[in-house]
Amino acid sequence: MCGNNMSVPLLAEAVTVSGMEKETAAVIFLHGLGDSGHGWADTLKGIQLSHVKFICPHAPPIPVTLNMKAMMPAWFDLMGLSPDSQEDESGIKKAADSIKAIIEHEIKNGIPPHRIMLGGFSQGGALSLYTALTCQHQLAGIVALSCWLPLHRSFPSASSGNKNIPILQCHGEMDVMIPVQFGAMTAEKLKSIVNPQMITFKTYQGLPHSSCPQEMAAVKEFIEKYLPQI
Repeated sequence: MCGNNMSVPLLAEAVTVSGMEKETAAVIFLHGLGDSGHGWADTLKGIQLSHVKFICPHAPPIPVTLNMKAMMPAWFDLMGLSPDSQEDESGIKKAADSIKAIIEHEIKNGIPPHRIMLGGFSQGGALSLYTALTCQHQLAGIVALSCWLPLHRSFPSASSGNKNIPILQCHGEMDVMIPVQFGAMTAEKLKSIVNPQMITFKTYQGLPHSSCPQEMAAVKEFIEKYLPQI
């Protein structure tokens, strides 16, 4: 394994769940507001595939406007959680660049972009959508859980034009933080950016702002389909 992790700040601290065999694919998974990569690393161990490496970086602590400027791990600042809330455009773009640096590092170390998938939950899912859709490389797919598309008004023109990227979007029907209607609006918006046949939007009855075993089974199936063993 060549390449220096220290040159990619988020990678130096990230939690990595290694595959059991030669790793021919990678999933970069981004946690939600106030969380760390550890929680999702444990969840992803439950759907581990032998040839896939999971990388779960930690967001840096920043003051979050939505939470009275309290310092907490966040990928970018949040002013509100509705479709018309003001957004931290510079913070979103800076965060996307930091995730793109991880992607470039993996490519340099021999995993081609079509074998790299981006995913995340809540704010992390939002960032994974924004990053993958603006990335110069066409990635293997996006796993977007309980989230939205940041800076949605800038699309489709902000998109890098990779129309055939598969997207699995999942949302709990009892989500009060990010209502399922916001997820449905996001799915509709995504259809104007990528080929609509590439988008799968699944909702889960009774599920609040979290994940469940059925959802994780769908995530595993999606990863197996688009990052098969080679």
